[in-house]
Amino acid sequence: MRRRALAALLLLLAAGAAQAEPRHGLSAFGDLKYPPDFRHFDYVNPNAPKGGELRGWQLDGFDNLNPLILKGVMARNLGLSFQSLMVRAMDEPDAVYADLARSADLAPDRSSVTFQINERARWHDGSPVTADDVVFTVEATKKDGHPLYQLILRDVDSVTADGPRRVTFRFAETESRRDLPLIVATLPILPKAWFKGRDFASPTIEPITGSGPYRIARVDAGRSIVFQRVTDWWAKDLPVHRGRYNFAQIREDYYRDRDIAAEAFFAGEYDYREEVIARVWATGYKGKPAFDQGRIKREVLKDETPSGVQAWFLNSRKPHLSDPRVRQALNLAYDYEWANKTLFYGLYKRTRSMFENSDLAATGLPSDAELKLLEPFRTQVPPQVFAQEFQPPRTDGSGNNRANLKQAQALLLQAGWRIENGKLVDAQGKPFELEFMLYEPSFQRIINPFARNLERIGITVSIRVVDISAFENRMRSFDFDIMSRRFVQPLTPGVEQRNYWTSRAAETVGSFNFSGVRDPAVDDLVEHIVSASSRDELRAATRALDRVLMWGWYVIPHWYSGTVKLGYWDRFVRPAVKPTYDVGLVDTWWIDPEKDKALNLPRQR
Repeated sequence: MRRRALAALLLLLAAGAAQAEPRHGLSAFGDLKYPPDFRHFDYVNPNAPKGGELRGWQLDGFDNLNPLILKGVMARNLGLSFQSLMVRAMDEPDAVYADLARSADLAPDRSSVTFQINERARWHDGSPVTADDVVFTVEATKKDGHPLYQLILRDVDSVTADGPRRVTFRFAETESRRDLPLIVATLPILPKAWFKGRDFASPTIEPITGSGPYRIARVDAGRSIVFQRVTDWWAKDLPVHRGRYNFAQIREDYYRDRDIAAEAFFAGEYDYREEVIARVWATGYKGKPAFDQGRIKREVLKDETPSGVQAWFLNSRKPHLSDPRVRQALNLAYDYEWANKTLFYGLYKRTRSMFENSDLAATGLPSDAELKLLEPFRTQVPPQVFAQEFQPPRTDGSGNNRANLKQAQALLLQAGWRIENGKLVDAQGKPFELEFMLYEPSFQRIINPFARNLERIGITVSIRVVDISAFENRMRSFDFDIMSRRFVQPLTPGVEQRNYWTSRAAETVGSFNFSGVRDPAVDDLVEHIVSASSRDELRAATRALDRVLMWGWYVIPHWYSGTVKLGYWDRFVRPAVKPTYDVGLVDTWWIDPEKDKALNLPRQR
């Protein structure tokens, strides 16, 4: 009996020793670059001067200032006004450090995490940020928030205020515990008091009281938004913020047309552009006086983040797009090599992975670790998953895509379509009709050559240009045949992959499973990503998932560059070190008064 009692006591002591200690940061796999006493991030100048106005631009418009809901079109950069319990370090793949929270107590099995809110944390109206605000934000988001957040937060069993400034999250017994502490730590926190008498789920153009480095000072609905720096911001000297947010004011103007926005830039109406249109980068600068005179600079910066999933998404929910042979045929009809040479000035590389520009992308044949994950689904996934490296169809770039079109037509015939009077029709004689949905008319120049190839194999093509609100609504309800979209993959993929690829997400309005992927193998591999306990396990799971998705032909992959192409008026200074996973312009650069004065740019009202 004494031995048993002693053993029980030792177990109890061991459990006590294993209890969490307050941490200044969290990461998915436990590794942190910065120690508890760090003074600032390595990629900032802690003594950067403050002042001046940064003027940016966005495409289209907005009618909502709540960052956590589905309805409406959300304004960009709302993170400038709201804080989270912890904030990401942009030189680490998955680390977050204390912001609203002074510390986090993480259970050894990650079943719960308790945050101690900084006693100095204040909303912009001077009232304290409390545990009740955190509880309200999470519960309101789970009930009425964006489906993306609802899906991610579904495994938060409870969130409770253990005191005015102490809040505890408890998580369900699931494999997603690796990511959940970081997800709740980085959720924007909104003030409970502001929403009294207001509907959380309804769009608002009235600025919500924030706690971040900037307050929303002025809103011209759909046209512009002005963020004013909070000079007495309570968090300005926290290690995660020292040397950041150096502009006194940030103004974002919204343009309906990219070409008009470009002309406004060269006229000095705003300060910087990340160029995503090859034509503008290749031909749009030379000959402009400000560029030729050296007043506008161009720079190519290394992009060390996954390039994101950019593609034409094929809606497999639609009967005429449900057969993978049909989707492969559409891929064969796209002549990327000709487009890159003729339309993109040779500036891009072809996307061939859902995790492009990272070591998470599948290459070569499956490794032993990948095969272990894939083997249970050998009879359910395409055989190429095991036998071939995925590569999109290729051409010689001459514009003569005859061989691929012939192969495409053969696949369509195998799938039960037939040619009748030059048109592709089904067994009932209904023509194969494909509608491209877009909200940018400029993209038609890229679609038109593709459409001509599709018409050569008998497909009737139409292009529907809608406004951004209609586009968002149709996208959310999956009311489209084919559309172009891009979303960013995180450096450490996890629970968000459920929103991108799973069967449940395919039926969830507002999810990012645009193609309607419903595959048991995909569902299983996503869970292996969520539960990976090391980088090696994560890499094997993402690569296995990548193979199944790409060989399912759910998308027609676009292109990427692996760089950030930046044009800007020469009025800035920046730190010596660029953040590894960000440009850093908005939150780490600052204005040189002498350069600014010499430019004599027009100032906004």
